[in-house]
Amino acid sequence: MDILFILIPLSVALALAILVALGWAVWRGQFESLDAEGERILHTD
Repeated sequence: MDILFILIPLSVALALAILVALGWAVWRGQFESLDAEGERILHTD
């Protein structure tokens, strides 16, 4: 039963970290143009 006092806050912290990482990626524009990144490898500079 004591392990729940460790696992519950740890799972909440992990969920918050995932939400922060997803929010950061959205605000930085990682999902703006999904097709452009797939085609970028086909073009040479």
